[in-house]
Amino acid sequence: MNEKNQALTDYLVTFVEELVQAGVKEAVISPGSRSTPLALLMAEHPTLKVYVDIDERSAGFFALGIAKASKNPVVLLCTSGTAAANYFPAVAEANLSSIPLIVLTADRPPELRGVGAPQAMEQVRLYGEHVKSFVDMALPENSLEMLRYAKWHGSKTVDIAMTVPRGPVHLNFPLREPLVPILDPSPFTRQNINEHVHIYYSHKVIPTGTIDKIIEACAGKKGLIIAGPLAKKEFPAKLAAFAKQIGWPIVADPLSGLRTYGGIDNTVIDQYDAFLRNPLEVTDLVPEVIIRFGAMPVSKSLMKWVESFAGIPYYLVDPGEEWKDPMKAATDLIHCEEHFLVDEFTERFTQVTDSSWLTSWQTVNQLTAEIVQQSIDVAESIDEGELIHLLRKHLPNKSGLFIGNSMPIRDVDTFFAKTEKELTLLANRGANGIDGVISTALGCGTFIQPMYLVIGDLSFYHDMNGLLMAQKYGINLTILVVNNNGGGIFSFLPQADLPKYFETLFGTELNLDFAKVADLYSGGYQQVSDGEQLHEALDHAHFHKGLDIIEIKTNRYENVAVHQELFANVTEELKASKR
Repeated sequence: MNEKNQALTDYLVTFVEELVQAGVKEAVISPGSRSTPLALLMAEHPTLKVYVDIDERSAGFFALGIAKASKNPVVLLCTSGTAAANYFPAVAEANLSSIPLIVLTADRPPELRGVGAPQAMEQVRLYGEHVKSFVDMALPENSLEMLRYAKWHGSKTVDIAMTVPRGPVHLNFPLREPLVPILDPSPFTRQNINEHVHIYYSHKVIPTGTIDKIIEACAGKKGLIIAGPLAKKEFPAKLAAFAKQIGWPIVADPLSGLRTYGGIDNTVIDQYDAFLRNPLEVTDLVPEVIIRFGAMPVSKSLMKWVESFAGIPYYLVDPGEEWKDPMKAATDLIHCEEHFLVDEFTERFTQVTDSSWLTSWQTVNQLTAEIVQQSIDVAESIDEGELIHLLRKHLPNKSGLFIGNSMPIRDVDTFFAKTEKELTLLANRGANGIDGVISTALGCGTFIQPMYLVIGDLSFYHDMNGLLMAQKYGINLTILVVNNNGGGIFSFLPQADLPKYFETLFGTELNLDFAKVADLYSGGYQQVSDGEQLHEALDHAHFHKGLDIIEIKTNRYENVAVHQELFANVTEELKASKR
């Protein structure tokens, strides 16, 4: 070992230790040569938990899942070249869903860039506007100034990733050979590494005078609270209590936590996706004011209904100043932390809206719930909606459910009613992609157990490589694969009426044998066709450690018919209730 090895070691040890001191507890590493010194030092660190995922796209989403579930910053490390490009989908999702990922890419030194060197490509600002910050780090040196530089960037990186709105940060490390750091004695035993930068976070608040103006504008009116995806601990119960206090209904997205926080509250409305599809039948539910918390809800019918209003005050609570309002419907933006705002509302909001307003919402919600239940009761075999209903019934208390995009998340919105169980529902609703779902669920599974995943067959296929992490680290995950042999959601769209090309371009039959996939990754496998078989399969999976795949075969065309009949029945019953 020589002075170059020592400089490399000192510089990178200072950086890695500062990441840990600032709050990083996990790192996901994709193996490679140029990233050797960072990988070895992370593995050597006494408190940093390291996962190795050889597929970079899977690794990106696996790290995303850990950060999503833990709400802590997670490091993602790869070598130079196209490895970094494979992180792009996860980086985009982290950016759009405010997940604190710290992406470290090793790179060739300046003299080997742009000259045809192997495994080299342009990595400077690779992720463009999809990251909150980018730094092309200096080459390693161990002068006092450069060690301070490394420490400073370690702290700053975590700070940027964790400051609201949270999100991904990219640091590119040019490294010269030799690439092997000094590990004996361990570089993390020295006293000076304990000197680090302390970071203190604050929450956005607004003046009480502004809060009083909002309350004055809303008091006594027919108000509606919309709760979109919002991962805030203890917030659902607090928001439900406030809504009950003032007599307002809460339209609760399945990812809001309001349906699954451990208590059932009669202010929480969970059947809106079905009954708002025909606005003419619910004209008595039009609000005089709306307050929205959280990101955009899943339900298209809800958003189209809200979009149809003109002149109604629409308050959007947006602490991160992200303007998540694609409808451009907001009349007022409240840049304030949600807990603080609801605490202030609860203390200062005294006027109660007439009880008939909340009763109207509850009546329609209950009527719709009964129709949905009737639809499930007459099903001869498990369809996609009944699967969600049964899954809600059988999930263990305090378990996690990751929900795939496309049809699964929409069926959860329609069929997953509120429950007394305390459950954690998660999904990748930033870019809404069907890729990386298995890996994200496995990442969440390192923090939440037991963990379940409901996913379509096409989305499953996109991320089969991710299953290796379940086998490698013994992560318990029960996957319910809704196998409608292709892209089921396209059957609900206008192109379904073009049979000449529909199956080729959109249906895209896969004809996969999921039993063989389970065998490849040493997982359990069962195919079920009715509720009793599903219950038995879930019981077996609960006591089996590792990966379990439960396949439910459905028919895309029958599924469309079932959904259309359900929504038509809701509309007819709403009409009949007014006669």
